[in-house]
Amino acid sequence: MTREQILKKADKEGVRFLRLQFTDIMGINKNVELPRSQFEKALDGQIMFDGSSIQGFTRIEESDMLLVPDLTTFKVNPWASPDGSKVARLICDVHLPDGSAFPGCPRQALKRQVERAKKLGYSMVAGPEAEFFLFQTDEKGTVLLETHDTGGYFDLTPVDRGEQCRRDIVMVLESLGFEVEAAHHEVAPGQHEIDFKYNDAVPCADDVTIFRFVVKKVALDYGLHATFMPKPLFGVNGSGMHVHQSLLTKNGKNAFYDPKAPHQLSKIAMNYIGGILDHSAAFVAITNPLVNSYKRLVPGYEAPINVAWSEKNRSPLVRVPAKRGMSTRCEVRVPDPSCNPYLAFAVMMAAGLDGLERQSDPGEPINKNIFTMSQREKRRLKIRQLPINLSAALDNLEKDKVIREALGEHIFEHFVSAKRQEWADYISHVHPWEQDRYLSEY
Repeated sequence: MTREQILKKADKEGVRFLRLQFTDIMGINKNVELPRSQFEKALDGQIMFDGSSIQGFTRIEESDMLLVPDLTTFKVNPWASPDGSKVARLICDVHLPDGSAFPGCPRQALKRQVERAKKLGYSMVAGPEAEFFLFQTDEKGTVLLETHDTGGYFDLTPVDRGEQCRRDIVMVLESLGFEVEAAHHEVAPGQHEIDFKYNDAVPCADDVTIFRFVVKKVALDYGLHATFMPKPLFGVNGSGMHVHQSLLTKNGKNAFYDPKAPHQLSKIAMNYIGGILDHSAAFVAITNPLVNSYKRLVPGYEAPINVAWSEKNRSPLVRVPAKRGMSTRCEVRVPDPSCNPYLAFAVMMAAGLDGLERQSDPGEPINKNIFTMSQREKRRLKIRQLPINLSAALDNLEKDKVIREALGEHIFEHFVSAKRQEWADYISHVHPWEQDRYLSEY
């Protein structure tokens, strides 16, 4: 839509407020909300905000920043205020006052990788599968450690008590232009998944940010709390965000498909997978960015902990689904939904493109269940394990030049500094498990 078309649509639908949305380095949605009198100024990219108030953005002495909206992202929210007025939103890139790109803008970090792929003759498409939990709240809105139901994988009502909430989430998403492909109860009590159609890398990352907002908003309407925390409960599966990805050529063909190649996977596909495996120990600091993320990445709960790829089972880090032709893709199973989607897509894309440039060989697929293998067999097959905690992942990130360059120095330095502090806070606390285990015994 053009600037004029957006203004006309906003007036026609009674839009009184416009949200300029962006994310901080950690992937938290932020916004500046404007009244109708400021719409023209906003569409011209003239709205400034204090970047020093946003984690990882800038110092207080250089705080002024511009929000430059992507006009293709204009949408009117499907719910209205009590007075009948509506709110619309635009997703923005962050720029410096002189109009140049801000190096700490996560969306632009992804755009840099998109441009890199374009120079190689490709575009990336991605399809995420984000899982979440629904928890009950008390009369004050405080979150309780009680899930909304005790259902399991693909359960129905009455066991699945989140059915109607999921349906409303789907309807809101569809009204915002999403093509929802499936919605169902997941393995753990209170856990759900809603899948939407793949898209180009940047709009797909935009979709993830909108998806998380919608899920939380609709859940709140039901008196529930939706969380994308990777492992909120001990003893059950955590929440992942598997990301299906492939490269398309300039004429729109799937570059991963070669009917004459082994496994019908092109050399490009194999090299891309090789790059993902080569850099996975470093990029997990971005795709799995919380202390809690590594409570999900443990044996016994279906989450990948092994650096390998497969066609036929779901235990390795990368799986290649059976469909071929235009559906040929790799599914990277390690990310979780707490990540910043712009940065997560950027580092995975950088890893895959580096594999193309170096012609990285991922080896033969591991089609045996890795979870049941002995350590000796894993060593024989050269199957490595992912970092066991956030600190180890950050160590690997600091050593990986490819992933560091994909982030850019500003994002890299601020992200690592914040996460080192997060880890220091975690290890300095005494946790209930330690008290239960040691207090009486020692």
